[in-house]
Amino acid sequence: MTSDTLEARRSGRTYAFPMSRIVIFVIAVAILALVPAGATALHMPSVTGFATQVLIYAIAAMSLNLILGYGGMVTFGHAAFFGVGGYVLGILYQHSAQRSAFLALVPGTDNLAVALLAAVLIGAATAAVIGSLSLRTRGVPFIMITLAFAQMLFFLFVSLKTYGGDDGLMMRRRDVVPFVDARDDISYYLICLTLAVGWLVLTWCLVRSRFGAVLSGLRQNERRMMAIGIAPYRYRLVAFVIAGAGAALAGALMANYLRFVSPDMMHWTKSGELMMMVILGGAGTLFGPILGAAAMLALETALAAYTENWQFYLGIILLAVVMTTRGGLSALLDRASGR
Repeated sequence: MTSDTLEARRSGRTYAFPMSRIVIFVIAVAILALVPAGATALHMPSVTGFATQVLIYAIAAMSLNLILGYGGMVTFGHAAFFGVGGYVLGILYQHSAQRSAFLALVPGTDNLAVALLAAVLIGAATAAVIGSLSLRTRGVPFIMITLAFAQMLFFLFVSLKTYGGDDGLMMRRRDVVPFVDARDDISYYLICLTLAVGWLVLTWCLVRSRFGAVLSGLRQNERRMMAIGIAPYRYRLVAFVIAGAGAALAGALMANYLRFVSPDMMHWTKSGELMMMVILGGAGTLFGPILGAAAMLALETALAAYTENWQFYLGIILLAVVMTTRGGLSALLDRASGR
């Protein structure tokens, strides 16, 4: 199957995205763009904040899905990049407010575009270091090494008292964007929506390219891919770096939205939450992580308002969905629509 897929790529045959899904995608984006207006009309401003968090977590889940769903790399350290992105933005803001420079070399900034770019670059660099070492292993050792790296970063930031230590780092206000009022919740929501759509399109381009075919082939049968001349390590490392950059972008957006960053953003439990979003929505599917992020946050919000033991009931619901849908919410919707 994998060799046929690669041959189709080489022969010029493409796997076109169904026109019906493109239409649905455009309609969905238009509806999401109108969420703040609907929330204002219904006097429910909290809906905009909830939707903003869904979009941010969707970016993080989509980045994890690239290596988990398409690449078959199970990691419990993905939240490390999420937290690194948040701290990059928070540290740059603090030095900007103090009119100082990080390590007396890098000046701070409260420009959101610059901070996001820095977060993505640092997140990618961190992923390159961790991936270059951890991807030399497979299976359980790979899981444990990524977990160990994440916990090392967690305790590193706990020990940095200059940046809040265990208490985290507060920001007085959000970063600014030229010509856009990023401190307005509606404007910030639209910024997050734009970036989420952009990351979704990037994911689609990657998985539909030869790179995506190789990544999927390595997940299915690594020996066959090596037999036709594919070097697994390089492809997996590139995917790992891209995923780390995406998680860092999401972490920076979340830190700027909450105006707060703490080591808890990179704890292993956060990695578990991101993994559950991917599995709940449908690993290895394009829209699954988005559905999973929305469902996960909606369940947490609804159950937390109902009982203080909401984690117990959340676990039961997640088990029921994963065990009965055979592919998550994305597969369930496909079967319901007759596909």
